[in-house]
Amino acid sequence: MNQTTITEKSPLTLYGTQFKSRLIMGTAQYPSPEVMCDAIRTARVEMVTIALRRQSPHKSGGKDIWDYIQKTGCRLLPNTAGCHTVDEAVTLAKMARDLFETNWIKLEVIGDDYNLQPDPFGLLRATEQLVTAGFNVLPYCTDDLVLCQRLVDLGCQVLMPWGAPIGTARGLLNPYALKSIRHRLPQIALIVDAGLGLPSHATHAMELGCDAVLLNTAIAGAVDPITMADAFASAVIAGRNAYLAGAVPPRQTAIASTPVLDTPFWHQDK
Repeated sequence: MNQTTITEKSPLTLYGTQFKSRLIMGTAQYPSPEVMCDAIRTARVEMVTIALRRQSPHKSGGKDIWDYIQKTGCRLLPNTAGCHTVDEAVTLAKMARDLFETNWIKLEVIGDDYNLQPDPFGLLRATEQLVTAGFNVLPYCTDDLVLCQRLVDLGCQVLMPWGAPIGTARGLLNPYALKSIRHRLPQIALIVDAGLGLPSHATHAMELGCDAVLLNTAIAGAVDPITMADAFASAVIAGRNAYLAGAVPPRQTAIASTPVLDTPFWHQDK
């Protein structure tokens, strides 16, 4: 069985739409639009995020990026990056729907400028308004179980908890929290968003049972973004396959892989 067989049999489903790839990429901070497109193609992703405030297709620089993104053929996931209030986030989401003709929105309401931690209270209020307005909301949130439960209660079918603060590249700071969310909300698509820096971090997230990962800085900021995109694509597949295969649980004591107890030894006299 080749490496991609298992993941092809269990596609990622988000709001009724299926994706073969479980890697989602951002489109910011690349050294050039050409490198961005090459990284997206190399990683074989099917959905990318775009920040309307930074890359509006109506602005000169934003239009160039938008033209390049369109050429990739990827589904677009607008986000409300940079919003600090509920009104800002809701207004920007509605603008994105008009510009990009999609009800999908990655919702960000930032509560702290130091580590860009989401504002849980504002996030809930904005989610309620956008769900009522017919949006498919993918909320960027912390790994707090109660917050995640409240978001699901409001109608979210996808959650995007952070692994670590945005851009820190520190990996999963609280694997226990992510495992708890996975266990308590098994029906929800769980996408780790932010804080991953190495392919092994993505593998770890997938091994815990997360459904996908979203990356930007780890690829865009690498010395060789193209090669790093390929590495992350392979890491996500490996982690997903490991989760589906069922790993041997950790043990306190050693267990011989070839036990000798009650095994006959053959002795031949010379």
